[in-house]
Amino acid sequence: MRGALGTGLLGLALVLLGVAVDSEPLLVPGVALLALGAVAGGWVAAAARGARIERELSAHRVMEEEPLSVHLTARAGGLPFPGGALEDPLLPEPAALRSGRSVARIRIDVRFGRRGARTLAPPVLALRDPLGVAARRVDAAEAEDAKVLVLPRLHPVTANGEGSPLQSGGRAAPLAGAEVELDGLRPYREGAPASRIHWAALARRAGLLERRLRPEGEGRPLVVLDASGPAATEDLDAAVRAAASLSHALAHAGGCSILLPGDRRATAIEPDGRGWPAVHARLAVVAPGPSGAALGAAAAGARAVYYVAARRGARAPRQLLHGGQQRVVLVVPGRLAGRRAAFAVAGCSGYVLASGARAAVGA
Repeated sequence: MRGALGTGLLGLALVLLGVAVDSEPLLVPGVALLALGAVAGGWVAAAARGARIERELSAHRVMEEEPLSVHLTARAGGLPFPGGALEDPLLPEPAALRSGRSVARIRIDVRFGRRGARTLAPPVLALRDPLGVAARRVDAAEAEDAKVLVLPRLHPVTANGEGSPLQSGGRAAPLAGAEVELDGLRPYREGAPASRIHWAALARRAGLLERRLRPEGEGRPLVVLDASGPAATEDLDAAVRAAASLSHALAHAGGCSILLPGDRRATAIEPDGRGWPAVHARLAVVAPGPSGAALGAAAAGARAVYYVAARRGARAPRQLLHGGQQRVVLVVPGRLAGRRAAFAVAGCSGYVLASGARAAVGA
């Protein structure tokens, strides 16, 4: 409001000077400037008093490159808007406010190119009269809906050959009828083979029990994300997108687990989607750093392990490649020289390593 005050003071000075020197030509502009400052300042002050800005988001979670609709509604106070603009960080340029209107509505469609948590700065009403004499800014109070979580984008898993790369680490899954793994005991069922009877339990007078078996390879595939040592932010983002895409595809194919940096236990993702929203949200805020994960315990019993590393030319951990029966797949940003990738996903390449193979795999 300094402009209106300055205009009014200039008009007052001209009026006083005109009275002092008895000059009527000075009185006319002086009175006009006084009136202009009073009217412009009063209009802007009245419109600003009680003015408010409302912001509504179409969603609080959105994937990278997906549109997010933001609706802004500005309401004037005691008088309609004299003019000015509505400013918002999401607008490429301020949106003009039409003079005489009491309500202004604006829709913004915005896309975020990178995952992470975003806090949107509050919008601002920059009110001013048509002549630009008086101006005043009205800040909107920051609300809870100003926070947006940008989730990593999901990409298809593209095989570099025939078959699905998501079956037991790139090879066909074992036949479901091959029952070889012990899965506890249960009461004996009439007609069950005698080879299943647990004779030790019968000798201890625990009753007639049979061994319960499960098909080989029934364990869930495991996705492990290693966020250590990325050469660039883009490499970490690619690894996170690859881990998200793999875990989402594996979950839909029958369920899987994922071990995130810093976790001691893997998180299960069910075929019906249970567990996925929380995992997707955590992947959005993964930062570079050592994994610190209990990899050996989490990988035990997994049918396949997808080790997703953020560092180019990373090596598969030795503990995965010695003594385990599962397949191990190394997924890294870019490609490894001299090796043929089994599949590609989100700018990363997946390489199937035979169980018990040497850990020296990389550049």
